[in-house]
Amino acid sequence: MDQIFIGWGVGYLGNGATNVVFPITIVALALCLMIGDGGAAYLSLKLGEGDYASAKKGIGNAVTMVTVVSIVLMAVFLIFLNPILNLLRATDTLRPYALEYGFVIGIGLPFMMISGALNSMIRADGSLKFAMISMVLGAVINTIFDPIFIFVFHMGVRGAAIATVMGQVASFIVSVVYMTRFKTVRPDLSAFKPSGKICGRVLSFGISSFITQFAITIVMALTNNLLATYGAQSVYGSDIPLTATGIVMKVNQILISILVGISVGSQPIIGFNYGAKNFTRVKKALDIALIASEIISVLAFLLFQFAPMAVVSLFGSEEGLYNEFAVMAFRIFLLLCPLTGFQTVVAVYLQAVGKPIKSALLSLSRQIIFFVPTAIILPVFLGVTGVLWTGPVADGLAFILSLILLIYERKQLKKIADSASTENNETKGEEFR
Repeated sequence: MDQIFIGWGVGYLGNGATNVVFPITIVALALCLMIGDGGAAYLSLKLGEGDYASAKKGIGNAVTMVTVVSIVLMAVFLIFLNPILNLLRATDTLRPYALEYGFVIGIGLPFMMISGALNSMIRADGSLKFAMISMVLGAVINTIFDPIFIFVFHMGVRGAAIATVMGQVASFIVSVVYMTRFKTVRPDLSAFKPSGKICGRVLSFGISSFITQFAITIVMALTNNLLATYGAQSVYGSDIPLTATGIVMKVNQILISILVGISVGSQPIIGFNYGAKNFTRVKKALDIALIASEIISVLAFLLFQFAPMAVVSLFGSEEGLYNEFAVMAFRIFLLLCPLTGFQTVVAVYLQAVGKPIKSALLSLSRQIIFFVPTAIILPVFLGVTGVLWTGPVADGLAFILSLILLIYERKQLKKIADSASTENNETKGEEFR
């Protein structure tokens, strides 16, 4: 919402500045999801095993970790904001906007991270509507105050940032209130005392979520540098590719968020039933998540390929070279986005059944293993458009890897289910005799 209102109230330079700051918020999101999703996966597995004491400690340790990490990250960000913007290749034109927007966003990081981590565990506790209300409340407040601060009080990008933080504070308050209302377990003060073993397990379960999000930061930092370098050698200059591609990545992040929502929505069901050895429900939940994610991905593909200007126009009224590059960026960079849903679901599935290494490998594949070398090589031959072609190349290769892993895991699941069924039949036979 910031991007849309800034585009109309400030212009594409304001949007370019928020794109430069965006990787910083992704780092915060990566850390909070590692702790939150890890805590949720740990909670689901322990509930499935009937180990309520460990489930309670998992929640408490996760909350303690995310609180400490968020405060440290806020301090680092505010102290080193200018050097960080240099690393993210903020141009002289964009820097004043980025400093103004980034400082306020940095103050809100603890509210965003703590509410985000709690939200994952609230879902795992079975309170899906409460989790949704918490996030929707923040989004609605942001949406209401964005135009007020930008168009009425003329506060520019600072006003958009303040509106964002207000929404985060609201979500934070609602999420913290839920701490006293957990249904499956009720954490007491002793649960918040850090345990190295439990913290390690929580972090290992959430490492895939961390890699998925943190890799976006690496990708955006690398992409920003490449776009600025090769864009300066083209008719588009540096600012247009930086801003337009940043919008494409944010729109893609919306798509990924929907896909992650579907995947994470299946995580408690898969984790609980895997722990309870109900493998039929594990398979059914996985199949539903895969089908739903592919439907969303295909619809997004049709929009990006056949009506990209409808999306571009949401972020302000520009013309000429800016629109030309933005349309090209949507069509090329998101060419194979239908494959993204498949990979996302498989990664979360591996996380849910307690296989964090494979999940982490899959998450790393698209964003780092395949994307980074491709991004470095292609622009040498294709110029600034080579940066855009990196997207479909990485998506295609990551899909192949995820398909191989899923086929293998489905075979392993069948073996485990058959073995469990055989043991059950033998037990019944013994009881009968």
